[in-house]
Amino acid sequence: MIYRSKAPLRLGLAGGGTDVSPYCDTYGGAILNATINMYAQVAIEPIEGNTLILNSIDRNKTLEIPLMNGQELDTSDGELILLKGVYNRIVKDFAHKHLPCKITTFVEAPLGSGLGTSSTLVVAIIGAFVEWLKLPLGEYDIAHLAYEIERQDLKMAGGAQDQYAATFGGFNFMEFYENQKVIVNPLRIKSNIINELECNLLLYYTETSRLSSSIIETQQSNIQNKEGKSIEATHKVKEQAFMMKEAILRGEILKIGQILDFGWQNKKQMAKNISNPLIDQIYDNALRAGATGGKISGAGGGGFMTFFCPGTTRFQVTDVLLQFGGRTQPFQFSSVGLTTWSI
Repeated sequence: MIYRSKAPLRLGLAGGGTDVSPYCDTYGGAILNATINMYAQVAIEPIEGNTLILNSIDRNKTLEIPLMNGQELDTSDGELILLKGVYNRIVKDFAHKHLPCKITTFVEAPLGSGLGTSSTLVVAIIGAFVEWLKLPLGEYDIAHLAYEIERQDLKMAGGAQDQYAATFGGFNFMEFYENQKVIVNPLRIKSNIINELECNLLLYYTETSRLSSSIIETQQSNIQNKEGKSIEATHKVKEQAFMMKEAILRGEILKIGQILDFGWQNKKQMAKNISNPLIDQIYDNALRAGATGGKISGAGGGGFMTFFCPGTTRFQVTDVLLQFGGRTQPFQFSSVGLTTWSI
């Protein structure tokens, strides 16, 4: 048998960063995001013997690891630690014995691109194990487990929106509170609004990546140290999530560019390195070409950018952005989250 799963990547449309502790613990966070038709895919094949094979196709990396009774996989070497982290937790919490198998993964966007690749991959790996071992885990359980593996077990800085987006799928307004409490509110959006959003939103890959954890650690430090400018900017970014929800639900499409710009101008004040001269240059040129707003996807520093291009301006914006060496990425919104099956 082969046990498979796929989980969708996401676009963060508003509120990004307010899901990160300690801000959400103290003030509460709010995010509006939507999943798209780009995926993390996983296949698990049980094998004979006492070996674990980890095969990351997109990273062109394969590890064969002898399984020793009572020993966890070493995650200190930095090699395929997301795969190792999920395996360790599944063995510890559910299987209580080693599971000889081959885990093959493929992510349809580069790591560090700002589309939630790491967390989506963790969700997809958990999903494949749920399918194999028939684990009694619901959507909230899977998302929370993925969060714990990344943030607690592997000590990777970040928030919680990506794990819940990948698990639930679709357009969601998410609320974040202390003690890792998360409430996912699925949004019922008319198909004509979704189609119009797809026509007006331009996804642009800068052909750069970044280590989001360093940016997030600075953001966390600013909140802990009660940096007034950073806290006030984060409040504004949370306010943006409510603005975006109202605009989308009411079908006020042309407001979305302004709301994106409002969030972007404030997000840049949350931590250093969220933007840089190249990102600023790309953003300014996109607006001069007809976009009315945009943002960096994820923590910032590189990766994908999203622009709102009303009417037919997406074509002019695309032409202008080609000079910066990146590429546009076609996409559609996906209404389905984590999916598992076996063959």
